[in-house]
Amino acid sequence: MPWLFLVIGGLFEIGFTISLKYSENFSKLWPSISFIVCISLSFFFLNKAINGGLPIGTSYAVWTGIGAAGTVIAGMLFFKEPAALWRIFFLVLLIGSIIGLKFVSPHD
Repeated sequence: MPWLFLVIGGLFEIGFTISLKYSENFSKLWPSISFIVCISLSFFFLNKAINGGLPIGTSYAVWTGIGAAGTVIAGMLFFKEPAALWRIFFLVLLIGSIIGLKFVSPHD
């Protein structure tokens, strides 16, 4: 269950970064509210994962990795950021590192 909390927290991290972009420096109400809700839920689920027994270092690395990878993918899909070969290569490495941390973690 802690891993599920961690993944959910990572997904909300993607939500808060996208909301931050759409808030236009917090000048738009609904994206700003979405940012606050997503960041709060993201930290809530990170906390649940850590208190559920996952090591803090692994939890933080996976949480930020999910957020970073998801935000890069969202940038390519929604904000027309380049999907160059090297960006994809390093994105795959990042995702592989996240999966690797799951497999070497001492706690399920």
